[in-house]
Amino acid sequence: MANKQVDYKLFFTVFSLIIFWMIMISSVSVYSSYKVTSLMAKAWSITDAYNYFYVFRSIIHVSISLFLLAIFVKVPYKYYEKHAKWLFVWSLALLIIVLVMWATWNWARGWIDLPFLPFAIQPTEFLKITLIIYLAYFFKMNHKNITSFQNSFMPFSAIVVFVVFLIALQPDFWTILLLVPLSVIIFFSAGANVKYLGILFVTWMLFATMIYHIWKYDTTHPESRNKLSYITDRIDNFLSNSEDSIKNKTINYQTEQGLIAIWSGWFSGLWFGSSVQKFWYLPEVQWDFIFSVIIEELGFLWALVLISLYIFIWYRWFYIAFHSPDLFARYVAIGITSRLLLQAFINMWVNLNVIPLTWVTLPFVSYGWSSLMSSVIWLAILLNISRDIDLTKSSRWIIFKWIFPKNRIFIRNHNQN
Repeated sequence: MANKQVDYKLFFTVFSLIIFWMIMISSVSVYSSYKVTSLMAKAWSITDAYNYFYVFRSIIHVSISLFLLAIFVKVPYKYYEKHAKWLFVWSLALLIIVLVMWATWNWARGWIDLPFLPFAIQPTEFLKITLIIYLAYFFKMNHKNITSFQNSFMPFSAIVVFVVFLIALQPDFWTILLLVPLSVIIFFSAGANVKYLGILFVTWMLFATMIYHIWKYDTTHPESRNKLSYITDRIDNFLSNSEDSIKNKTINYQTEQGLIAIWSGWFSGLWFGSSVQKFWYLPEVQWDFIFSVIIEELGFLWALVLISLYIFIWYRWFYIAFHSPDLFARYVAIGITSRLLLQAFINMWVNLNVIPLTWVTLPFVSYGWSSLMSSVIWLAILLNISRDIDLTKSSRWIIFKWIFPKNRIFIRNHNQN
């Protein structure tokens, strides 16, 4: 028996994250809003500065995103399978357009400014969706040869290398940090040979080491700095405890201020609206370091509530993927939810100083139009997939069956539509 309703548990969980984001933006962005509108007032764009600039824009973003959700949830996931190649080509074309036509900002080319939109579009956000769709299509078409080196591993590697090459030209190493593990997760979920994991791991380590050493520059000669020097800067600063880098407000400064916010809030928090770090001690808190200010204001207890919402989304993904009778739908469900969790936990680890600074946003919580819109689109796709799940299949021990090799991803022996 197929389910004809969307997974409302998943929808209301994500909707709760969006509401939580709106509430937190109204607090954390007060000073940033005033700072931005003060510059606008000086330029005579507006009359007076105000402190709800980001709240107002967030309302617009959420309204547009919910409108897009209502549209995309009606699109059958089979449509994406049918047009998987062209969707992927379209997103690659946007990456090339960014490289050719748009100006750099902080050594990078990553945004497209369109005159009829009040915000910039980041093509890599849409690539995260189209790459998942294309890989799901590719693995479904080649599921009988998924363990083949020539027919599976080599084409998969060629696709990933080409995508990495285009993103590296921007450069956007942190998107690569997200997309490569995401692609590998889908590949192995499809039933790929486990021995390929070693090949991919060694290749990735060699690539990362090459990036670090080739583009490392002599700090005593700033003129030798290049496009990828920001990567070595962040790694060196992460491994260093230099007080000078904090005093000079270099990379360690933001991480240090984030940790101050976290330890200030501790378990109970300073309470909503009482953050000190948001007053530009921690710059642009509405983006990458909003998690730190959440802990500062609400404490670790509410941070655990936030983490629990992400974990529940993870569980609903298992439920939808396990019950879906179609290989393409299952691979897409695996990919889009893995993307959400990877991005969420990378952001949290950065805030907790577990890994170097990456500029990866917290899905549905960090301010950012492209991130929110792409996340809403994948939610719509996943909700559409949930309409056709098979409710007659037992869901007992879902995670156990997924993890152990004998039943890994319950895909090979599963009948397709």
